[in-house]
Amino acid sequence: MEKWNQSSSDFILLGLLPQNQTGLLLMMLIILVFFLALFGNSAMIHLIRVDPRLHTPMYFLLSQLSLMDLMYISTTVPKMAFNFLSGQKNISFLGCGVQSFFFLTMAGSEGLLLASMAYDRFVAICHPLHYPIRMSKIMCLKMIIGSWILGSINSLAHSIYALHIPYCHSRSINHFFCDVPAMLPLACMDTWVYEYMVFVSTSLFLLLPFLGITASYGRVLFAVFHMRSKEGKKKAFTTCSTHLTVVTFYYAPFVYTYLRPRSLRSPTEDKILTVFYTILTPMLNPIIYSLRNKEVLGAMTRVLGTFSSMKP
Repeated sequence: MEKWNQSSSDFILLGLLPQNQTGLLLMMLIILVFFLALFGNSAMIHLIRVDPRLHTPMYFLLSQLSLMDLMYISTTVPKMAFNFLSGQKNISFLGCGVQSFFFLTMAGSEGLLLASMAYDRFVAICHPLHYPIRMSKIMCLKMIIGSWILGSINSLAHSIYALHIPYCHSRSINHFFCDVPAMLPLACMDTWVYEYMVFVSTSLFLLLPFLGITASYGRVLFAVFHMRSKEGKKKAFTTCSTHLTVVTFYYAPFVYTYLRPRSLRSPTEDKILTVFYTILTPMLNPIIYSLRNKEVLGAMTRVLGTFSSMKP
């Protein structure tokens, strides 16, 4: 089979939804979720920026999570919605590489950031006297920068590899965005080495942080059960349960999707699972953190009160 010119040919994204009334209704729902995610995460970033009481390591990390979620959902949904509503399915070769890069950067960086947030709660609850030293502004900044840099390096390696694979079987990617594992079946070469790289990368950026988070919260829950103060126990449990909810929504479908061998995966199942961590989680994160957090609710009240008092 003759190879197609990868420098000038477009890929075709087969998409997530059927081109019918049901598909249109679901697309409208996804667009609504997209705007809710934009509003919620933007509001969270603004709230943390303007309220001095939220200028703590935990909330600085949370503002970065909101920024990542903003970029995360913006990487996939606008192109998917445009292709569905316009009836087009193509994406340029370079556009596919750029989309893949940003998606993988956000995926890796967010996994590391969630682990940093778990460590922050571990130190705050289990070693409160050491908290100002272990979670200083410098340490918090190092965690944030490290998450972005490591996520970007990992993503760059995967994206460059994907752009240099000789494609000849087809140009049709059975997904709603340029997910590199979904592109591998189109390659003219044996990709077992890269599939091994995906396994190693997923283990380093998702599985190990997940195990670290589990260990951190295991210690946290042990400490919480031995607290004498009922109020302190309730506050600690609420904070931890909030974080664990976010972690479960993010990690469970991601790890299940990427750690399985290709022979056990199906494109339809992969696309459905991907919806959880690319579309639903960015929308749910600000809701979970705001509605279940008294400090955030208090900041919202103060900011809205200030805004109201400024009106003539």
